[in-house]
Amino acid sequence: MKRLTILLYIFSCVVYFPESKSQARAPSQRNTLHLYEVKEITLYAKQAYQSPYTEVECWVDLTGPGFQKRIYGFWNGGNEFRVRVVATAPGKWTWRSGSNQNDEGLNQQFGTFKALDWKESDKQINYNRRGFLRPTANGHALEYADGTPYFMIGDTWWAASTWRFPFKGIQPDPDYQPKEGISFEEALAFRKKQGYNTIAMIACFPNWKADGYSQRHMNADSVYVRQAWKKNGQNTAKDMHDEEGNMPFAPWDKSEVIADFNQLNPEYFQNLDKKIQYLHQHGFVTFLETVRRDHGPSWKKYFDWPETFVRYVQYIFARYGAYNIIFTGIHLDWITLKFGLSAETFNDALKVHYQKYGGLPYGQPHTILIYGSTYDAFGHGDNAPWLTMHSVGNKPRDHRIYPMIEKIYHLSPPYPAANLEPYYPGLDSKYFNIIAGERPEVNSQRDNYFGRAQMYGSVLSGGLAGHMYGSGGYDGNTTGEPKHKGDHPYIWEALKYSSAAQMPYLGKFILSEGKAYQNCTPQRQLLLPCKAPGAPEDGLDGWAFFLVSPAKKLGFLYFENQSEIPLITELVPEKKYSVEWFNPITGQWLPKPTSITTDPKGNLQLIEFPGQDRVSRQDWCLKIKLME
Repeated sequence: MKRLTILLYIFSCVVYFPESKSQARAPSQRNTLHLYEVKEITLYAKQAYQSPYTEVECWVDLTGPGFQKRIYGFWNGGNEFRVRVVATAPGKWTWRSGSNQNDEGLNQQFGTFKALDWKESDKQINYNRRGFLRPTANGHALEYADGTPYFMIGDTWWAASTWRFPFKGIQPDPDYQPKEGISFEEALAFRKKQGYNTIAMIACFPNWKADGYSQRHMNADSVYVRQAWKKNGQNTAKDMHDEEGNMPFAPWDKSEVIADFNQLNPEYFQNLDKKIQYLHQHGFVTFLETVRRDHGPSWKKYFDWPETFVRYVQYIFARYGAYNIIFTGIHLDWITLKFGLSAETFNDALKVHYQKYGGLPYGQPHTILIYGSTYDAFGHGDNAPWLTMHSVGNKPRDHRIYPMIEKIYHLSPPYPAANLEPYYPGLDSKYFNIIAGERPEVNSQRDNYFGRAQMYGSVLSGGLAGHMYGSGGYDGNTTGEPKHKGDHPYIWEALKYSSAAQMPYLGKFILSEGKAYQNCTPQRQLLLPCKAPGAPEDGLDGWAFFLVSPAKKLGFLYFENQSEIPLITELVPEKKYSVEWFNPITGQWLPKPTSITTDPKGNLQLIEFPGQDRVSRQDWCLKIKLME
């Protein structure tokens, strides 16, 4: 019954075109699909291999209109290998298989298929039908292949690959509200209705189990094995298996804690497939990370490094590279040599991978969730050739992060950038979320304000790829886990925070002039003052931000709580500008936009914030636009 259910799910939800053994040498009978639909080619090895994961590498050479590339496959258990391909242009496509083995089941198989474009109405339903993400022409932002803007409105569900965000195969109620027992599908439906378009997750947590060993475990020979999230009320790691109890790698026979990174478990990733495919089918981009950095020390000490890590990175490339993803080679939220490896060590490993395999199969962005700035950690261009999108995050979670974003914005050549780990509403931590010495009450107005301030401050500082919301429920506290003091909120609690509902308002504001934001430049120095007297560097009060078009015809402004009303300088002299206020708390434009004429020097003097005050008593957004 279980197998029947899985099969029904696959054929109802996934674009799936298997090549049976009898069909392998003939063109596929199911040979018509739409652009950006995933076509699975299944190959069956004729020879037996002791370790298919480490011994066998297979691929297809894919050719279509304007496209010719080798697409790698992955081992899916037993003698089965799969290659996932996608058509990027209408017309006839052909493929021919090969491998690193003398195996007639893997080599010289071939097929053809025809690709059709979607109707515009179909693309409106699912933006992934518009094609893979790519940088805009100026390099500062992201767009779909057809030129439609992609502005990331993301949420951090780092544990979503595991049982903690359970995939139940259900159809969510359209009016569903988060509650105990929530499923992956219900959580996603709730976020989609709010306006999110991206979900971030870590693909697996190999050394994390509720096994009685400390959450911060060091091996007998002084090698740090994990720095895990604490199992509620227990001094051990959260258990991070999938819904069926599978771990991503087999246990290592030399340790009760360390995974065997030479023995991958395909069944774990088969369950992860369901979530990635579900996200893709519902128009979401998956921000997909390989593994958390605390697995690095044991991986490097006991297994061939970087070869085994490169192999795993390539497995994720091959298995999920046909989907619209933003890929990150490592979750590097803290650069430490105890519970991690240096940025240089990870960079060297990712360079080895890049030199052998190149970038993502269809050119999707590759970045790193980082502590600080990817530019400061890895450099730019040839220093990290695999890196195609920059990021900031984790710490500091205050004003000090914004100069890092501005520095990235002005790099040459330009890369898209975003704050991927900002302030987390709901996270009660003695290490993070301390703003100018203040740790607000969880889910208070102040807590949610800090999350909101980081949204607008990050984007208007030049993070034009969008923003990732810091959800305090990222670790998946869930049913059957009683909370203790200091524990993170339950998933269903964090989903309902007011700042989470306000996150899509950022997109409403920035996209209000279509693509125009993509060509704007952060120039907060044109605001006098851009900082209120006494506004702390390590705070989130009193600063103002300005994103402005090159000809000064359009500007987006954000004012933190306690900002002073500024003079806007260096606009077009003696011209009338419309002035329209936007409330980031309600997501509404204020009625009755006004107009102000600049003086002969191009200065525009704002009079007051909404509410008749020259000092803001909440945060505000403003759009100014030259009236032709």
